Order: sequence, then C-alpha cells, then structure tokens
Amino acid sequence: MDVLSHGLWGGIAFGRRSRRAFWTAVAFGMAPDLLAFGPHFAGSLWSALEGAPYQPTDPAHGYADIPSYVFLAYQVTHSLVVFTGAFLIAWLLRGRPWWPMAAWGLHVLMDIPTHGLGFFPTPFLWPLFDVRVDGIPWSRPVIFVPNVILLSLSYLWYFLIHRRKRRA
Repeated sequence: MDVLSHGLWGGIAFGRRSRRAFWTAVAFGMAPDLLAFGPHFAGSLWSALEGAPYQPTDPAHGYADIPSYVFLAYQVTHSLVVFTGAFLIAWLLRGRPWWPMAAWGLHVLMDIPTHGLGFFPTPFLWPLFDVRVDGIPWSRPVIFVPNVILLSLSYLWYFLIHRRKRRA
C-alpha cells in the first residue's frame, strides 16, 4: 500500500477521537515506510540535487540501488512481533492502550496481502519466522482503485457523521 493511504487508513481507524489523535495515527500509519525508506530516499534526493553521479549500492539483495540498512529497517518496521512488543510497552508505560499507535499494526496487516514476493514482501513474523505472503501488489488497479474508493467513502461517512454530531 502507498504511504499516504497507510496514513489515511490509520487516521480514520484510530484517530477519530480528536485532531491530535488523528495526526498521531496518521504518523504511526506512515511511519513503517518512512522509517525504512525515508533516509535512503532523502540521501538519494540530496545527492541528486548536489549533482552527484548515481551509484548503485547493494546488488547482493537483487536491488542494485537500495542499501542493506533499508532491508533491516523494513524488517523491523513491518513486523507484527516488533509492533506488538512496542504497543505493549507503550500500554505498560501509559497504563492504558495508546490507540493511535495501532495504526502501525494496521499498516503491517494491510501490507501482507498487498505486497508480492517480487518486491519487499512483508516480514510480518520477523524475527521469529521468515514467513512472507505473495500478495497482489498495491499498485495494480484491482487493489489501488478500491483502496481509493474505500478511503473516500470512509472519510465522507466520517465527515457526514461528524457534521451531524456538531449540529446536534
């Protein structure tokens, strides 16, 4: 799933309580991809803006232009095991669940069926097991179009309900 959709799904699912909860859930929904790919993307963009020549970095993984640290970060941020541990620690420290953080778990659950084995399959049981699902890539219209429609309907529903509550 694309980064923006993850944020929007996280916001509508776990951030309806307040504006702050919404933006926190959006951030948690986007965080797994931003933490895994963001530093490499920012570094590549910076190099390109400086006029540095393009240099492939890690042919060992079969992705010539993606460095090894991205794969490790992806495993950590896309693991339900890691998410569950972090969620439970936050719950223990706060004394109650921090629901906007659940958008991270939703991100991982949505990636499992929407990533194929050919490009960054979701390592959802890492580090315990190396199980990955050969899903339908989110970029295909059969996934992308319904995603946009369902997101639009979800937000339309929310704003209509929210408007009625304000009037009452």
